[in-house]
Amino acid sequence: MQSVESEPTPDEPLRDASQRGQRSVYAVQCIRDMIVAGDLPAGERIPERVITERLGISRTPLREALKILEVEGLVQISPNRGAMVVKLSLSDVEAVIEMLIGMELQAAELACKRATDEQIARAEELHGQMNEAFRQGELLAYFNINQAIHEQIFVCAHNPALLRVYRAESARIRRFRFVSNREASRWPRAVQEHEQILDALKQREGAILREVLRAHHWNGWKATSKVLGAQFQ
Repeated sequence: MQSVESEPTPDEPLRDASQRGQRSVYAVQCIRDMIVAGDLPAGERIPERVITERLGISRTPLREALKILEVEGLVQISPNRGAMVVKLSLSDVEAVIEMLIGMELQAAELACKRATDEQIARAEELHGQMNEAFRQGELLAYFNINQAIHEQIFVCAHNPALLRVYRAESARIRRFRFVSNREASRWPRAVQEHEQILDALKQREGAILREVLRAHHWNGWKATSKVLGAQFQ
């Protein structure tokens, strides 16, 4: 898990609310990664004491983080049972995937028309970081950057409503999309597909970007559904 720069140490007193906020953001990042990686399984209670000890934080920023993750749809908080990782059915995941694919295909053509040169350069920068994570075999880092690239397409589209819905729904099924990269053959193929995605965006070829993204997402969903199908049986 990645640490946050200037994160207060566990024994350091909180000088102001901003430091507590730093700890909450740190906790959100770490717990989200733990859920995505499967360290906190769906349907199970989140052990607050274990998490606070592992992250070196108090319960206050932890509970603030859990509230943020509840808004994202990853966590459910009950008065008497504490926080649990949300459990979705295979049909729930598939429905969201279908919606996200449709949204990104719409965003693709808008992005090619509206993106600034700086926004496309940012996508290229992220692509380089993703390739480096792939070369290093850092799967979770690769996945997080990969997701940032897809979000950048929505940033390039200059449609705040699309971006807002995409972020919310994508967060809910993030852990399910992650599993496709555990397929030995899928990870290198996904990297190759991202080369095509970046090239189409740089050339501002909206129709080509749509079709490349369509194939990329359905290939990913086939790998994901294969893994999830076994888990949901």
